[in-house]
Amino acid sequence: MSLSGDMEEYAEVPTVVPAANFDAVADAHALRAAMKGFGTDEQVIIDILCLRSNAQRQAITEAYKKEFGRVEEGSNKKPRQDLIADLKSELGGNFENVIIGLMLPTDEYCAKQLYKAMKGIGTSDDVLVEILCSRPYDEIVQIAAAYEKLYGSSLEADIQGDTSGPFQRLLVMALQGLRDNYAYDPAKAEEQAQILYNAGEGTVGTDENAFVEILGHAGQRHAYLIFQEYKKISGKTIEQAMESEMSGELLHGLLAMVKTVHNRPAYFAERLEAAMKGLGTDDDALIRIIVSRCEIDLANIKFEYERMHGKTLLSAVKGETSGDYRNALLALIGSA
Repeated sequence: MSLSGDMEEYAEVPTVVPAANFDAVADAHALRAAMKGFGTDEQVIIDILCLRSNAQRQAITEAYKKEFGRVEEGSNKKPRQDLIADLKSELGGNFENVIIGLMLPTDEYCAKQLYKAMKGIGTSDDVLVEILCSRPYDEIVQIAAAYEKLYGSSLEADIQGDTSGPFQRLLVMALQGLRDNYAYDPAKAEEQAQILYNAGEGTVGTDENAFVEILGHAGQRHAYLIFQEYKKISGKTIEQAMESEMSGELLHGLLAMVKTVHNRPAYFAERLEAAMKGLGTDDDALIRIIVSRCEIDLANIKFEYERMHGKTLLSAVKGETSGDYRNALLALIGSA
């Protein structure tokens, strides 16, 4: 498809795919051998868990429980031996965060990241934006269901309790799936582009709610038409206009929506570069993006990263990390 030359339609390409000749029981035994006794063979853990699909990792978890359940005294029942618990007891730091992240179903992993972003003092708005403003609605539904199952409260209610104003409205709209991803109307897009111009550049002050209502409802195809029409009216891209009119978390949320309409892998490539540039590395962001996208479109993200930054994602991550943590991330990114 192409409504126009700049909107890219692509096949999602993962870097982690199901392993051929998979044997969950053999993998469970190999992991047990790598962890028992003195010391841990981290490379075995990487070679197995970073080179299996999420479904295969779930099968390994089940096989591990069956193979290594211990019999308690005075009981005929076999309590389950938990692979994640054993991994946590043997690993540490960022390496542990990568491996434990891989062991969770992706929707559960993202739900945990959202909970972590909201609990305690303050809210990590960038994490809420990255997860909720960049994903298709079917993924968000699964994440919200996993969140409620894990924490006993609705994701929407918790977001309403932790955010406010137009930013809250933007996140709630993403959760409610108000976008129609198939409908598009050129005449309506032209009208809405004019409304957005009048709400921002064309007036003193900015009507942020107009941006939230229009962009929060527009599906990918229709949103792209709005962006084309906006540029005709303003001479600026919608991103340039928003950056001059807004700031803070609302700007980041709206930009995430706009950028993922144009090119979702490029949005994540940009996020990865932001995690690595400057002094220090945002390891949480690096891990979150690589773990959550490796079975979806990390190969596309790698391509966009190199196109945008003139270096490979592999070399960038290699320069920012070390040890088993580095080796695990490089295995997920892949050399091809």
